[in-house]
Order: sequence, then C-alpha cells, then structure tokens
Amino acid sequence: MTKREVEKLLKKAGFSKRGGGRHDIWIKPGFPPIPVPRHSSDIPIGTLRSIIKNAKLEDKS
Repeated sequence: MTKREVEKLLKKAGFSKRGGGRHDIWIKPGFPPIPVPRHSSDIPIGTLRSIIKNAKLEDKS
C-alpha cells in the first residue's frame, strides 16, 4: 500500500495531518499520534499493520 492510499484511509476515518520530520503525523482525539513515513515506495507490511492497528481500522468481522 502506498503512502497516498494510507492517507486516504486515515482522512476518511477522521484523522488530520500535521507536519513532522521524516514522517507525517496523523492525529485524532482519543487515538495515539500515527506517524506515516514520507517515501514514494510501498509502506513496509509491519509499519502498515501498526498504522491500521493504532487507527483501529482493522476489520472486526
């Protein structure tokens, strides 16, 4: 999954982006800050899983 695709998911879930150094920081009240790396290639699977878990975007069915 690319950075752009992850950002679309976070934005749809109500997170807003704040600047950072090597990462963009996505925030939403009641959730920990979620760093998303700024690079053009796909986000590594472990990082992606962490983002999904912290944003509570995982499918619970």
